[in-house]
Amino acid sequence: MEPLASNRWSLLTFIFLLLLLIHPSLSIYCDEDDCYDLLGVTQSANASEIKKAYYKLSLKHHPDKNPDPESKKFFVKIANAYEILKDEATREQYDYAIAHPEEVFYNTARYYHAYYGHKTDTRAVLVGLLLILSGFQYLNQWTRYNQAIDMVKKTPAYKNKLKAMELERTGGVTHKKKGNKQMNKQLVEDLSKELELQIKGAEKPSLWELLAVRVILLPYTMGKVIFYSVVMVWALVVAVPSETKPYSWEDASYLTRRSLGVPFDSWKDIGESTKDDLVQRRLWVKANLDSYHAEMRKESKRRR
Repeated sequence: MEPLASNRWSLLTFIFLLLLLIHPSLSIYCDEDDCYDLLGVTQSANASEIKKAYYKLSLKHHPDKNPDPESKKFFVKIANAYEILKDEATREQYDYAIAHPEEVFYNTARYYHAYYGHKTDTRAVLVGLLLILSGFQYLNQWTRYNQAIDMVKKTPAYKNKLKAMELERTGGVTHKKKGNKQMNKQLVEDLSKELELQIKGAEKPSLWELLAVRVILLPYTMGKVIFYSVVMVWALVVAVPSETKPYSWEDASYLTRRSLGVPFDSWKDIGESTKDDLVQRRLWVKANLDSYHAEMRKESKRRR
């Protein structure tokens, strides 16, 4: 009998806990009361009837007209009930919670989402987030740039360059007197401003590189890329490359890379002198390409 009694107590405990959970899912709207009962309307009342009932009660229980503390508390309740029932979305959620009290977590989540979820235009949120990220990006770029500049200024190469500029500025005469120490310090600052320090990975910040600006210019950038791609495909792929036509270095590089079947990432890793040699061979011409492949095969056999 003991196991049976234990199971019974477990069932009663579960039911009690379930009731505790179900109760808050309804009370989160109008506490212990029913929103419709507070306004004195039925659940089938329309928006006009709900509004009329609220105004009638608010005129009677408003703190400015009724100083009774209990009346003030009741006014807060009817105001809250009206806020819930006047909006179609929250009223629908409340009606659903009444009809399905067992769906505790779902009803609670819908309530908090309606009252505490963001009600700002999504586009405004995205624009604000974009501006914040761009601000952090700009500050981060300046921080990295200044740190890189400070590190470079400590190197012997930078100091030698400053010294060479000072000698050029002063006509080869250096000032060694203590009185000129401050002047030399100011001169160093002036000369350091003249040096264009471009450090890879920590370039000087530019507004054009910010995320917000890039997003704004994205339609223009995409249009430019598409137009350039179409022109390139037509001129260098659809049309047969000419054997004698002079191409720009960029176009000739593209034709060379396409003829050799070299990916763009691999092409970037090739040395500039090797690139120039390949471009000058005009490998988009079949005869030149065949000759190049023959040379490569001979070189490969010789190395074996």
